[in-house]
Amino acid sequence: MKVQEIMERSGIGETGRAIMYIKDALEEINLISETHTKTIRIDLEKDKRFYILPLEIIKILDIRCKNHDNSENAYRSIPRTIYEPETKDTDGC
Repeated sequence: MKVQEIMERSGIGETGRAIMYIKDALEEINLISETHTKTIRIDLEKDKRFYILPLEIIKILDIRCKNHDNSENAYRSIPRTIYEPETKDTDGC
């Protein structure tokens, strides 16, 4: 289906607006279906708290790390927190 056909069916007269709606719809479909997933590995550094994430990230599905005592090479998922942490942030961030 071409953009012109979508514009005729939806009653939109401006091409720019139609293309914007189409791009928004494709992005929402991508959020729901998770078709373009990519694994990114970032090494942890001592005394570094914040890391720069790639700009193309839309949704983070899972964050995993190795077992804290390194007795096993198994990765475990870090659970997502829903509530505010009980311990206050000393850095104020």
